[in-house]
Amino acid sequence: MKRYCLALDLKNDPILISEYEAYHKKIWPEIHASIKDSGIERMEIYLTGNRLFMIMETKDDFSFDEKSRSDANNKKVQEWEELMWKYQQALPHAQPGEKWILMDKIFDL
Repeated sequence: MKRYCLALDLKNDPILISEYEAYHKKIWPEIHASIKDSGIERMEIYLTGNRLFMIMETKDDFSFDEKSRSDANNKKVQEWEELMWKYQQALPHAQPGEKWILMDKIFDL
């Protein structure tokens, strides 16, 4: 099992943040399936202010590249991503087109 931590910001608007949270209380079944089918075993998203923090636990053979390719060919995932971009904004240091950014572990107790 592997663990990844990622970050992303939401637009700093309480109404948009509330809507984003509502979508994540019951994600579309196709999104759930795409997550599980990619080898992601567990996913949690936390919110503070407008900063999102995601923890993913995956099978050992999980690949971000394979997940990206699969998502690019999934019409429902693309529809979801377009909808979510209404609420999301890139981190200040993100590259063009980059959303969730993989975080580096700097401490472990």
